[in-house]
Amino acid sequence: MRAEYRFNYAKAKPNRFTSCMRTGAFAVILDPDVAAVFRSSDAVNAFLRSVIATMPKGRHKRA
Repeated sequence: MRAEYRFNYAKAKPNRFTSCMRTGAFAVILDPDVAAVFRSSDAVNAFLRSVIATMPKGRHKRA
């Protein structure tokens, strides 16, 4: 790898996937074994919300 790369941003194109992102959302990369279980973001969110509901109060605030 080079120590530094110089990109020509004059040829850059807008990200075509930004319209898919909801406001306040961010992307998370799942490992392949986890992605094999969860086929959609809705499935992941439903599972995570069920886990959050079982957590003691005050433990699920963002750092």
